Amino acid sequence: MKKALKVIGIIAAVAGAIFGVYVIVKKYVDSKKVVIGNDAENYVSCSCCDDNFVSETVA
Repeated sequence: MKKALKVIGIIAAVAGAIFGVYVIVKKYVDSKKVVIGNDAENYVSCSCCDDNFVSETVA
C-alpha cells in the first residue's frame, strides 16, 4: 500500500511541476504579445496575388 501511495505521490509531483512550467511559459508568451491598434490600418497587400502580376525574376 505504501508503494502505491509513493507512486501516486511521484506522479502528482511530476504533474504539478509540468503544470507550473506551463503556467510560467504561458504568462511569458502572453506578455510578449503586442497588441497592434487597427489591423486594417497596418494591412499590406501582396502584389504576387494579383491577377496581372508580372514577376521580374528570370527562370
